[in-house]
Amino acid sequence: MKIFGKQYHPPGTSPGTLSPIVSDVPFAIHITDYTDTKFFEKESATAAECQPYLSNADSTTWIHVSGGASVDRLRELGRLLQLHPLVLEDVANKGQRAKLEEYGDQLFVVVHLPVVDADGKTRTEQVSLFVGRGFLVSFHEAASDPFEPVRARLRAQSGKIRSRRSDYLLYALLDNIVDHGFPVLEWYGEQIEALEEKLLDHPARDTLAEIHQVRRDLLLVRRMLWPQREMLVQLYREEYPCIEQDTRMFLRDCYDHTVQIMDLMESYREMAASMLEVYLSSVSNRLNESMRLLTMVATVFIPLTFISSIYGMNFGTNSHSWWAMPELRWDYGYPAIWLVMIVVVGLMLHLFKRNKWL
Repeated sequence: MKIFGKQYHPPGTSPGTLSPIVSDVPFAIHITDYTDTKFFEKESATAAECQPYLSNADSTTWIHVSGGASVDRLRELGRLLQLHPLVLEDVANKGQRAKLEEYGDQLFVVVHLPVVDADGKTRTEQVSLFVGRGFLVSFHEAASDPFEPVRARLRAQSGKIRSRRSDYLLYALLDNIVDHGFPVLEWYGEQIEALEEKLLDHPARDTLAEIHQVRRDLLLVRRMLWPQREMLVQLYREEYPCIEQDTRMFLRDCYDHTVQIMDLMESYREMAASMLEVYLSSVSNRLNESMRLLTMVATVFIPLTFISSIYGMNFGTNSHSWWAMPELRWDYGYPAIWLVMIVVVGLMLHLFKRNKWL
């Protein structure tokens, strides 16, 4: 898996140079316009249809752009939505660092959405938000729609969202993106627990590969969350023309969620690092157990080898010498030697067990 991916222009390229947004999802524009009493929504709209809603100062307009887009479409959107060329460049270039930039009385925000695929791989999806008084424009190139819960609240007129302006909508979208980190980290918590059970039962080479994969994925999540937390601090502490004072309290709550996610993520990173040490310790213990077993087997056979080597010297032909082996002339010499060997083995095993070596 490619962890640190970034799309960028060659060195020396002029600022504001656009490149197409590459995505398998078709280009689409979703318009949502609302007040506390009225609500309008249209899918598969054109860029020209957005202009009348943006010029209406009495309502809040949310324009969501999803899927891939060519350079011509990006320029058309920038012209109709009055987006700065540098904003469009950051939207098109994936892998941007989470940031907050001010353009006059408007704000441009880049955040990242953590997602776990069906095959268990982690990736981040870039979400770009451009907000001003009375409007918000969001860009998201992936197939999934992370903002459907916010749209459901708008349709049902749930809570304060319909009675507030675009700054509260910005908070709702940011809070929805930040809260996506909780189920992702919960999934990693389950993976770490499963890996711990494997380490205690039967550590193997594939377990080591899974540990490294978890550490790499958590590094990706940390790379995404750390600047995002700084961006939220800047957003709720500093004053901006398009952010009302009472909305900053909600942004502070969003920041608190980010801190909680960061704490969980750091805990899981430490657990993943400790699991690597547990794996190495388990492998070392298994090696020690094997070496201990082999050592005991070798120790048991040392006296047996000594006895058998003595009676394998074939000095039995010298039967008249006082120094000849008398056991070679015994009728029961062979079973006697076997009995001696069995007694020696039994005594050694008893000694190992008494000293708790077995």
